[in-house]
Amino acid sequence: MELKLKTDKMIARKEGGVGWMFFNNPARRNALSIEMQEAVPVILHDFRDDPDVRVVVMAGTGDKAFVSGADISEFEKRRSDPESIEKFNAIGAAANAAYGELGKPLIAMIRGFCMGGGLLTALQADIRVAAQGSQFGIPAARLGLGYGFGGTHKLVETVGAAAAREILFTGGRFPAEDAERWGLINRVVPVEELEPAVRRIADAIAENAPLTVNLLRASIVEATKEPEERDLDTIEGMVDACFASEDYVEGRRAFMEKRRPQFQGQ
Repeated sequence: MELKLKTDKMIARKEGGVGWMFFNNPARRNALSIEMQEAVPVILHDFRDDPDVRVVVMAGTGDKAFVSGADISEFEKRRSDPESIEKFNAIGAAANAAYGELGKPLIAMIRGFCMGGGLLTALQADIRVAAQGSQFGIPAARLGLGYGFGGTHKLVETVGAAAAREILFTGGRFPAEDAERWGLINRVVPVEELEPAVRRIADAIAENAPLTVNLLRASIVEATKEPEERDLDTIEGMVDACFASEDYVEGRRAFMEKRRPQFQGQ
């Protein structure tokens, strides 16, 4: 099932328990345009609100890029004065908020360039799998851009301060092997194995108990926060909901009967 969107530069469809979101601007190596950014909340909110979608995968179309960064050709028009910059930033903030509001596991399937805003997009994912030959970097220092704390913090949280310094200060491109070594991605696979590997991960997640998976994801998010900022009451409520669910009963029965459980997310 494919979602109807206002732009053809994004594609969204549902296959079984998996929602697929594609950045579809291959002529510009999937550079993020304003209309693409505006479509992200529409897609992710639909996936969030559909109980049949248990995991989401995002990828770029074509073989050149996941997302090569922001569409710099729009900067002159979209970021040339305080008013346009404020509007541009608001659209980006809405997209970022939609990732945070998804509440379900998100996988980034990366092939080719994953640069600048594309790397920050990939960092929204819970799991990142990249094809050999992919390249990563944040070239802000080469463009003279003001680079916000949010992006820097997310990068440091993922790879640590030492690797973040090398990535940000040089503004260079780094191979997938470096990205894997730094913990920027979970694994590197041959190009022909990229989609099958991602599908195996997505299918494994989709087969598990949704309430438990979403609880675990939320717990991991809270664990990355400072202790005084953690919402442990919500986590405890999610724990209680798991124990009170029909899926908990099904899980126990399936274990005793030595069969695969059929979870319904309730």
